[in-house]
This record gives sequence, C-alpha cells and structure tokens, in this order.
Amino acid sequence: MIFLFSCKENYYPKPHGYLRADFPKKEYRLFDSDYPYTFEIPSYSEVVKDSSKDAQKYWADWIFPKFNATVFLSYKSIRNNLDSYEEDTRELAYKHSIKADAIESKIWENKKTKVYGILYDIKGDVASQIQFYLTDSTQHFIRGAFYFNNVPNKDSLAPALKFLRKDIDRMIQTFKWKDVQ
Repeated sequence: MIFLFSCKENYYPKPHGYLRADFPKKEYRLFDSDYPYTFEIPSYSEVVKDSSKDAQKYWADWIFPKFNATVFLSYKSIRNNLDSYEEDTRELAYKHSIKADAIESKIWENKKTKVYGILYDIKGDVASQIQFYLTDSTQHFIRGAFYFNNVPNKDSLAPALKFLRKDIDRMIQTFKWKDVQ
C-alpha cells in the first residue's frame, strides 16, 4: 500500500511559452520622398503609399514585415481646424480605454524644427498600443497609429513592442516638415 502511494507522480500542465525573438541591429536611414515630411526609419522597415480606398494624399503605411506590424500615417492640411484634429486623435486613443490597463500621454516639442505633438502609450491587450500626432501648428498635421497585425496579447508582444517603440521615438525625434523654416 505504501509502495503504491509513494510512487504516484503529480502531473502539472506546462506553462504556455512564447517564441524567442531575435531582434535585428538598429541602423537608420532617411525616409524622404514627395511627401511634405521626412524622418528616419530603421533598415528593417519601409514606408509605402497607403493603398486603402479612403486614403488621401500623403497618407502612408510604415511597415515592419518581420514583426507583422504597421504604423498607419494620416496627413492633413490645417485650415483653422487644428483643435478638431487634436481632439479626434485623443478620442481615437481613448477608445481603447475599455480594454486598456492605462493610457499615458507624452508631450513632444521641438521648437527648432517646429514639430509639436503628443504620443499616447496604451497599456494592455489593446488593438493599438501607440498612437500619436505631430504638427507645426499652422499648416501640417500627421497622425500615427501603431498596430500588430494579429490578436493582441500584451505578454507575447511586449518584447517586440519595446523594441519597436524605440523606432517610433526615433521617428518623432528626427521628424521634419519640408517647407517649414
């Protein structure tokens, strides 16, 4: 009797694991085309013209193929409507508050290049973890929304999000309007 109970093994399910990601080396190049803005992007990404049916002039998709991720960039000209563009961006970011653990905003200001904006870090299992806008406050406005092209899972996506967040920060830091002096 003792022998039977002492040899009994307890079986426990193995915890769910995630694949290890090997991240590429960060090397940047300038994205400069016929768009009214430029910025630096990493070598493992590309910017392509937005081909959706509702796309407007100067809209672009900043694609990270290895990570199955995209930053959708929407450009608008300002015509005494900056407040409404800023409010639209805030509303779109805060639509994620239903599933978000937290939403943090970071103000960006570069007086030398006349680039101002806000970046929203959206924590949790949300569709878009990073949203932002940049403007010169008189002529130009661009909104960015970062998405992984798969089901959100903050635990499995966290390493890639942390890695790509640095690229978005670099983009914002190097962003310039072409016709602003």
